[in-house]
Amino acid sequence: MTGTTSPFHAGEQTIQSLAGVRDRIERKGRAVIRDYMPEQHRAFFAALPFMVVGLADENGYPWATTLSGPPGFLNSAEQNLLTIKAWLDPGDPLRSCIRDGAPIGGLGIELSTRRRNRVNGRIENCIVGEGFAMRVQQSFGNCPKYIQARSERPRIRSRPVPEFRIAPHLGDSEVSLIAGSDTFFVASRSAQLDQEEASQGLDVSHRGGRPGFVRVVSPNELCFPDFSGNLLFNTLGNLEVDPRAGLLFIDFQSGRMLHIIGRARICWDVPETMRSAGVERLIFFDIQCVVTRDHAFPHSFDFVSYSPHLGTEGQDSKIPQ
Repeated sequence: MTGTTSPFHAGEQTIQSLAGVRDRIERKGRAVIRDYMPEQHRAFFAALPFMVVGLADENGYPWATTLSGPPGFLNSAEQNLLTIKAWLDPGDPLRSCIRDGAPIGGLGIELSTRRRNRVNGRIENCIVGEGFAMRVQQSFGNCPKYIQARSERPRIRSRPVPEFRIAPHLGDSEVSLIAGSDTFFVASRSAQLDQEEASQGLDVSHRGGRPGFVRVVSPNELCFPDFSGNLLFNTLGNLEVDPRAGLLFIDFQSGRMLHIIGRARICWDVPETMRSAGVERLIFFDIQCVVTRDHAFPHSFDFVSYSPHLGTEGQDSKIPQ
């Protein structure tokens, strides 16, 4: 099953074939991936205090970041249009990348209920400093797997002007943040960003595990597992055709945000000891640029509990050393 009617581009189809699920997931994708947001998704986005987005810089590298506001800053007056009344802070590596016609990937995630919905499309009606709209090309829900539950504190905390640092590799504080993280987000892209096909563009997704599931191999390299998921393989499909990606780690209490861009490679030859721990593939990530932004995330979330899927499938989500 190929062609322009497929919701999956060539890279996604290749990974689905390698995983042995191609025909089944093609049928599933055509049933669940829409070019509009159902009413339930529109109401979901309108209730969120923040949204994770993926955008490409002037060199084509995808980055992940967040947009925030009081509930209602995301609004949908039309089923294929999401209006975003927010802008990026000074120091955000993507501040200058919001422009009409640019592709964008979006992830709405409600940490308290472990709900998440994806929406990808293109930017229009951009008003610099105020907001923009996303014309929807693909909209679909994701399961709650591997999301750690967190509860938001009643108020958005006051914060100083975000400070940021740029480096070609990880420092001690960045290593410490990654080692203690149970969540990160990854932005990826298709081979072409200037095509109007719905399957082409940017995507941003969630990854979760127990602290230590992302291993710092060196200041210039990370390794993280790929667990069983919805089998759509949007992220891995993108990496198959373009290895560039952007990772985002958030300290949900201090507000520190860590953006990392680099190149990923997929390792399918996973030792049996790792497979028995629930690891289906490994992703090695060569770091090219690190941006650390203190006090950048304006919300405070308290940890509640790990995903019930961590540990119930014979894995503890950590990569064996």
